[in-house]
Amino acid sequence: MHSHDRPSGSAAPAAEPDDLGPPDWFAAVALPEPEPEPEPSPEPAQPATGGTGAPGVPGLLTASSLPSGRRRRRSALAPDEPAPAADTTGCEPAYEDGAAPESPARATRRRSRSRTDERTGARPAARAEEQADPATRARDICLRLLTGHARSRKQLADALRKREIPDDVADEVLSRYEEVGLIDDAAFAAAWVDSRHGNRGLARRALAQELRLRGVSGDHAEQALARVDAEDEAEAARALVERKLPGTRSLETQTRTRRLVAMLARRGYSEGLAYRVVRDALGSESEGFGEDW
Repeated sequence: MHSHDRPSGSAAPAAEPDDLGPPDWFAAVALPEPEPEPEPSPEPAQPATGGTGAPGVPGLLTASSLPSGRRRRRSALAPDEPAPAADTTGCEPAYEDGAAPESPARATRRRSRSRTDERTGARPAARAEEQADPATRARDICLRLLTGHARSRKQLADALRKREIPDDVADEVLSRYEEVGLIDDAAFAAAWVDSRHGNRGLARRALAQELRLRGVSGDHAEQALARVDAEDEAEAARALVERKLPGTRSLETQTRTRRLVAMLARRGYSEGLAYRVVRDALGSESEGFGEDW
């Protein structure tokens, strides 16, 4: 307010020097005095529920007094109650049962180990089997292998050796199984020759090699191979060539002959028989084309 705006009867206030600072009311507003701390009020009496009720609200329970549920804070523990032990591992959580749950990868490996081995038909050694005597284990292994189809004595002996069965125990069990007819190399060889010659068209030489790899030789092998004579071999070779011949018509005659002869040689046929069968098949094919024209 300017000097000409003041009332005529009022006197101008005396000027205060600048070094006195702001008035007292400004300091009181800027720096309030700290309020005195309230005196602690006496704790209310615990309700008749045994000290578990909420203060001032009868009939209610505090979270720290519940037997289970939310974890109580350390500040809520009683003075005489020890604090729970902290997990000192720092990397693994603590479980109630003391063991962590099985991971999916570990469960998959456990199931794969328990599956039957398709090549040998044997399962991994279980705890009960490991505790059994070697003879019992050898009998169980042989019975499992013989369940699917017949096997030679050598195949069973190799399986027992892989399972660390002593040789004397294995020989005793295998000899007993031969006495009762569960192992019969002669019957095995005959069934093998009939199946491989009829389904795959193998010649006697290829059949003899397969039997030798499976531990069948001597009289058992000779008797089984006698089931296939020369006429049977020639007929099987002609059937193989007739089945493969249409797929080679786009090739030259020399190339067709070489491929068909090599196919018969892989199945154990002699070179003379293979060339004769292929030459006859190509000649019959050309004669057929000439008659059509």
